[in-house]
Amino acid sequence: MILDVALLQIAAAGRDLDANLERGLRACRDAKAMGADLALFPEMWSIGYDLREGESLDHLREHAIGLDHPSMKAFASLATELDMGIAVTFLEAWPERPRDTVAFLDRRGEVALIYAKVHTCDWDLEAMLTPGEGFPVCDLDTPAGTVRVGAMICFDILFPEAARVLMLEGAELILAPNACDVEPWRAAVVQTRAIENMVGIALANYPGGDEEGHSCAFDPIPYPLEGDPHEGPIDPAVVRAGREEGIVLARFDMDRIRRCRSEETQGDAYRKPRTYTALTRDEVRPPFIRPDSRR
Repeated sequence: MILDVALLQIAAAGRDLDANLERGLRACRDAKAMGADLALFPEMWSIGYDLREGESLDHLREHAIGLDHPSMKAFASLATELDMGIAVTFLEAWPERPRDTVAFLDRRGEVALIYAKVHTCDWDLEAMLTPGEGFPVCDLDTPAGTVRVGAMICFDILFPEAARVLMLEGAELILAPNACDVEPWRAAVVQTRAIENMVGIALANYPGGDEEGHSCAFDPIPYPLEGDPHEGPIDPAVVRAGREEGIVLARFDMDRIRRCRSEETQGDAYRKPRTYTALTRDEVRPPFIRPDSRR
């Protein structure tokens, strides 16, 4: 089973929802023409991740949408038309404060999963948002077959617990919408998350300056599996994009990933959960105390 994921490294039109819808629909069509089974948008596509200093919460709410919004229905209709999964990101209308959300639409246009960013950047403008409360996974129907997927959004990637929970819930592919620089060290973190959890990870970012862009994807196979004809280390990078705008296709060999997950040593095979009790401790100790942190 080969799964082709289109990383939509495309520029948004700020808060122009109609323009972003038009660009997004066109990008999905282009991705399908390239052979994609699934298209992934960068973070908060509906408003181009346009959060503004000094903005009132009431004004921000005016730009939040729900699953019943015409633009979301348009993506669902397109998923059906193209017979392709779409992971579309948006500022989601939510009681009190909006959420930073991705919806997984299957190839029939049905909502398979809704995930809201858990690790909001509480020291910055994302303090205006409602954090998500968990890491759900789903069986996503794609033209290539069914894949068990979950999501991390941008800052989530820096928390190993996020990818770990997704792995424990059975995710074999993690989709990661992004809206920040992807320096070499951040790409290395994504690669590490893939290997330590034996999952594929696909990250889609906006195009731009020195370190923006660089959408990337990794599988969890850094060395030959038994019976492979070659020896020595393997580059787990599936694809690495440059800074420029465009659509990059990440090809995941899901059969090979599944074989790795069933044979190799990472993931849940040799964990010792009884020794990890500190991971669920609520107390924060120096030097990590931050007055703006929401737990």
